[in-house]
Amino acid sequence: MAEDSMLTRRDDFYVAPAGCKVLYLAGGCFWGMERALQMLDGVVQTEVGYANGRIADPTYVMVKHGDTGYRECVRVTFDPSVLSLETIMKAYFICIDPERNDGQGHDIGDQYRTGVYYRDPSLAAELNGIVGAEQSRHPSFYTELGLLHIFYEAEEYHQDYLIKNPSGYCHVTKREFDAVKALNK
Repeated sequence: MAEDSMLTRRDDFYVAPAGCKVLYLAGGCFWGMERALQMLDGVVQTEVGYANGRIADPTYVMVKHGDTGYRECVRVTFDPSVLSLETIMKAYFICIDPERNDGQGHDIGDQYRTGVYYRDPSLAAELNGIVGAEQSRHPSFYTELGLLHIFYEAEEYHQDYLIKNPSGYCHVTKREFDAVKALNK
């Protein structure tokens, strides 16, 4: 892939709209996680992609079949005047099982490991509190929490996948989607 097209997939230059915050959530297969987050009032934009891996310009095939270190992830841009970080994290924990290591639903592999990543250090303290409280409710806990080092947007056909393919596979069930929708005020 040419360097110019690679830079368009990397989000080093992503700037959120004024007043918005950005969080990166790895929750197993990114299709269902993205769809669940899109159901929250105050989510301005979502992009699925690959977070915190070890190679340049990953593709879906590379991430799915290789040892790249990348997690399938959703970049969620939200308006904190409408949607709290706490509510986003409630939705996240509705959709994942933090006691599963390297997989969610039928998806197995380190690319499906759960994780909460951020670039904005102002989110760290609140995220530490929320994730720490959730961790205390589980005998084992595998959800990563930390800085986002790199994020590449996934190929276009993965974006809004469950909107384009409503009967597509997803580890997030209707029950969980309904519980996320119920978080809206």
